[in-house]
Amino acid sequence: MVHIAASMTSTSRSAIIIGAGPAGLAAAELLAEAGWRVTIHERMPNPARKFLLAGHGGLNLTHSEPLDAFLDRYGAARQHLEPAIRDFTPADLRAWCEGLGIETFIGSSGRVFPKQMKASPLLRAWLARLASLGVQLVSRSHWTGWEGDALTFATPDGQRTEQADAHIFALGGASWPRLGSNGGWREAFAAHGAAIAPLRPANSGFLVNWSSVFREKAAGEPIKRAAFSFGGRTVRGEAVLASYGIEGGAIYALGSRIREAIERTGDATLDIDLSPDLDIDALAGRLTTARKDSTANRLRKAGLSPAAASLIREDVRGAALPADPQELARRIKQVRIRLSAVAGIDRAISTAGGVTWDSLNADYSLKRDPRCFIAGEMLDWEAPTGGYLLQACFATGRAAARGAMAKR
Repeated sequence: MVHIAASMTSTSRSAIIIGAGPAGLAAAELLAEAGWRVTIHERMPNPARKFLLAGHGGLNLTHSEPLDAFLDRYGAARQHLEPAIRDFTPADLRAWCEGLGIETFIGSSGRVFPKQMKASPLLRAWLARLASLGVQLVSRSHWTGWEGDALTFATPDGQRTEQADAHIFALGGASWPRLGSNGGWREAFAAHGAAIAPLRPANSGFLVNWSSVFREKAAGEPIKRAAFSFGGRTVRGEAVLASYGIEGGAIYALGSRIREAIERTGDATLDIDLSPDLDIDALAGRLTTARKDSTANRLRKAGLSPAAASLIREDVRGAALPADPQELARRIKQVRIRLSAVAGIDRAISTAGGVTWDSLNADYSLKRDPRCFIAGEMLDWEAPTGGYLLQACFATGRAAARGAMAKR
């Protein structure tokens, strides 16, 4: 059992927070600043493991786009998340980082990162601040349910029971279960009166029945500067050809639409424009000047990478590519691949589903238990990568804390 050691501030109000990810830590900070006695219980040996993993890719904290466009990224959940995010905006998150001594910058895509491009310095500074506020962190403490109004925990020292004025749950979804979020809370919450939308992969890849030749040749290769279209929406960006299928930022942005189509019909067809900066006539002109070259050279001179060329051949599966420049240009601009299933939830960056909004009051408390608050990925929302996931976790953690503070 590990504790953040600090002298506790005397107050008449207390909170127990279950889960030491960004949502739980954000709730703890706001409550401790208000003078509450705060204890965080974390099942894993160390806090914020998934947060640290996210930092391996540079730690995309939030996004700099206009707030209305930012909020639209949450789709149907916007109406529920908007008050919390307007109360703690992307600009507020950057200012909060600066207050911890962590400078941030806006990348070329509009994404916001810490200048150190990793999570560990930010987390260390954050934990130090929580310690100075008197927050106690109990690790290897596994929440097991309710016993009357109290919470029960399994720890290396045996079973313990605790209760407080507010109980804030931030246990995450079910992605990356080895880091602590496994969705194991669902049964207990359903029995406690919460409606639970099924947890499904979000920001996940999709399975494709690649040929063995393509899999051996192209697996792991990126498709860059392409336009990916599905269900009336087009996203420009890049993807990665995986041995099991396809993944990457552009795919994640279309992911919820594709997932829902697969759930309805059993599969989905993704359209890819491998040369989105050129129309068919301009692309055909490039192909015409290389008409006497081999097909491989023609594709290369048209600006296609070897992986993109392989993807075109995989689309036609054994048929010869057209020699006519116009027809070849059309083929380049409309590659089609069949997606047969969503990759497993253990491969997903995040999850959709969770405690439904109908189960909650406006202050993030459960209608059946107004002392119990929910934050972060336990809630039924999803968003693409790009800073939207972390922003909502910070914002809902703070919103749950404000809800607790408003109770009398």
